[in-house]
Amino acid sequence: MTNIGRTGWLAAIPIILFCAALINGGQSKPAGPVYKALNPVTEGNLTIFPIVTESTYDTHNFLTLDEGLRSGQVVVTEEGRNTGLVRPRGPQPPAIWREHPLPQNRMPRRGAEVNRLVLTNNSDRPLILLAGEIVTGGKQDRVVGRDRIVPAKGDPIDLNVFCVEPHRWVETSARFGGLGFTMAQPSVRLKAMAEKDQQAVWDQVAQSRESVADTVPAPAAIALSATSSYAQTMENGAVQKRVDAVAAPIARTYERLMHELRAQKAVGAVVAVNGEIVWADAFASTSLLEKYWPKLVRSYAAEAVSSDLGQAKWRSAPSTADAQRFLDDFHARRESVESEPGVYRSTELIGSDFDAFLLTSLLPGTDFNVHIAKMKQ
Repeated sequence: MTNIGRTGWLAAIPIILFCAALINGGQSKPAGPVYKALNPVTEGNLTIFPIVTESTYDTHNFLTLDEGLRSGQVVVTEEGRNTGLVRPRGPQPPAIWREHPLPQNRMPRRGAEVNRLVLTNNSDRPLILLAGEIVTGGKQDRVVGRDRIVPAKGDPIDLNVFCVEPHRWVETSARFGGLGFTMAQPSVRLKAMAEKDQQAVWDQVAQSRESVADTVPAPAAIALSATSSYAQTMENGAVQKRVDAVAAPIARTYERLMHELRAQKAVGAVVAVNGEIVWADAFASTSLLEKYWPKLVRSYAAEAVSSDLGQAKWRSAPSTADAQRFLDDFHARRESVESEPGVYRSTELIGSDFDAFLLTSLLPGTDFNVHIAKMKQ
């Protein structure tokens, strides 16, 4: 692992605008705080560049999916199932769409559907949902397909998801739980967020499972061949050990310096695999990053494990300047916006070789980007 000292982490580099502008009718529009990238940490074929910022926002009132599921205040069930103690479903405020709607490749199955679940937020806090978060149970494990915010104590909503367990349609539990230790790796998130295609998600899940199986001992590989579940693959002991071998050293380094990074307002990371920058996540606050970091770093490590080409087949780790160029480019050819007035706005920026997604809170007293994700196409 690269030896990163305190000076290396804290050395300032030229300011980069993580999201310098949104394209809005051909006019430039400022979008939030200014960000800096710090020198990277590298473990094997995975490289992480921390991102810090000069200013953050108050996000203490937001609830994460893991928090909501653990407390029982957030309930996720199959579409068409009696939700028991949750409030009866009422009319939903319309979403405003431009460019393209959600995918229509739904498969009705006597009330339940592959690409739809019902979520009820019974808490008194707004809920953040991030694309890539996995819920397990029901008739199939699912992955959340897009970032959104769910108001506090609202009516049940249709939760658009993608299946990550293609060969099961037998209910294992009435309610879904969370896969608290990880989320879907970037390549799976990309298929859900950018391509919005169930078959593409299934194909990527199968490819990731096969690639991971090739890295573990034969008994574990045999066990993995017996399941189509992405969640069960990631929960396999041999796979966890393999992922931890990459994730743990980076997590320890990041956490060891977190008090320094917290003072600098750490909010995200840029991710490179096999010497190529592939992903970036940034949040509105350090506290929000800290909530998601254990899951994120494992998802990045899973991507590295399933994509490992061997040192001889990929170039050296990218530089901070490379990360800057990736983060600095938000020149979009197309823009797609979904909005629930007074709650959130989700903006997709499609560039020549990237997709970027901005989740903006419109709740009273907010009007800031809660989460930004950018992926290399």
